[in-house]
Amino acid sequence: MSVTHLKSASQTMTSHTPDSPAQLFTGLSDDETVILGTADQFARAELYPLAVRMDTEEWWPAEAFPLLGRNGYFGITAAPELGGSGADLFTSGLILQAFSRWNHALALSWVAHENLCLHNILRNGNAAQLAKYVPGLCSGKTVGALGLTEPGAGSDALGSMRTTAVREGDHYRINGSKIFITNGPVADVLLVYAKTDPHKGVHGISAFIVEASFPGFKVAQKLEKMGFRGSQTAELVFEDCMVPVDNLVGVENAGVKVVMGGLDLERAMVAPICLGIAERALELSIEYARTREQFRQPIASFQLIQDKLAKMYVGVESMRLFVYQALRAASSVAENGDAGRGDIHKITAASIMFASQTMNQVLDEAVQLHGGYGYIWESEINRLYRAIKLLEIGAGTTEVRKLIISGELLKG
Repeated sequence: MSVTHLKSASQTMTSHTPDSPAQLFTGLSDDETVILGTADQFARAELYPLAVRMDTEEWWPAEAFPLLGRNGYFGITAAPELGGSGADLFTSGLILQAFSRWNHALALSWVAHENLCLHNILRNGNAAQLAKYVPGLCSGKTVGALGLTEPGAGSDALGSMRTTAVREGDHYRINGSKIFITNGPVADVLLVYAKTDPHKGVHGISAFIVEASFPGFKVAQKLEKMGFRGSQTAELVFEDCMVPVDNLVGVENAGVKVVMGGLDLERAMVAPICLGIAERALELSIEYARTREQFRQPIASFQLIQDKLAKMYVGVESMRLFVYQALRAASSVAENGDAGRGDIHKITAASIMFASQTMNQVLDEAVQLHGGYGYIWESEINRLYRAIKLLEIGAGTTEVRKLIISGELLKG
């Protein structure tokens, strides 16, 4: 897909009623169907060949991000004058879904860059910050990341935050550490949260744009994972890291609004990863059932196998409808309102909870169907299976998602 193609498709998005059975079922417009299909073709041709080495070696393909940038796959929600496509969050979700089918590890790095970093800066940064950082992020020449979670903090990321930022003249001096940071080892620009007034608790947190080249910033260790291998993850350390005052995002001590709004949109955006992985698992399972023979016939002829495929299909399609519904709601809020409170808080938590749990069920059936081949580390279905747990933990654990949903339901 070229930059021109994506921009043209997004700018001519139609709202007419889809007329094919598949479009009627998903509710995708003609242009949305083209965007999903073209992203799928690109990912299969360019990203899928990288997947095995990424998983085997925890290897980072440095050429991938510039390639994505040249083809218009970064800055989806950024204005054209900043190097973006001028599309919406829903378009981003469709691209992420397609990427996740073929290389979910790179898809995770993509969303950390595109949504957690770039889109958050777009929503909250000032004109000077956008002009300085967004074009490089859109081109893929600059890699972005988000620095929120800290050692010992876990689900209480805000209340347990220990990283501090103290203003000294025209700089802030940041001290602390962050852990489990996607893109951490390769990031050039990070959106980092720190406490500027510890006495105010969560209302004393501020957001900063930190460059990896700033004095006092370093990658403490690269972390190796069970799944999503190759998507680089790190512990980051800030030791008297000097950040210019101009890199404060928004108002001092108002970072909690940036965090909460970003988390809602993050949950809506991570759910398509679950969908893409489950779609690929179903496709692999159908292929395997047709070709694997036992008792002199394809296992697809056995009713128990048909039962598994039917349940997997229902799970995938249920995910698709819920993920798209929540993503459209989040996309509307991103353009017209405030995320981080009200119905969207509940909807996005429910979306990722349902998607991750259903993906778990789909992948469990898929590995069972593949038998011993599904248990072999090098098999593609095994690679997909090892990815499921992260999506029940990241962007808020399943338990936290339940608290969010019930909390909104029980409000008077």
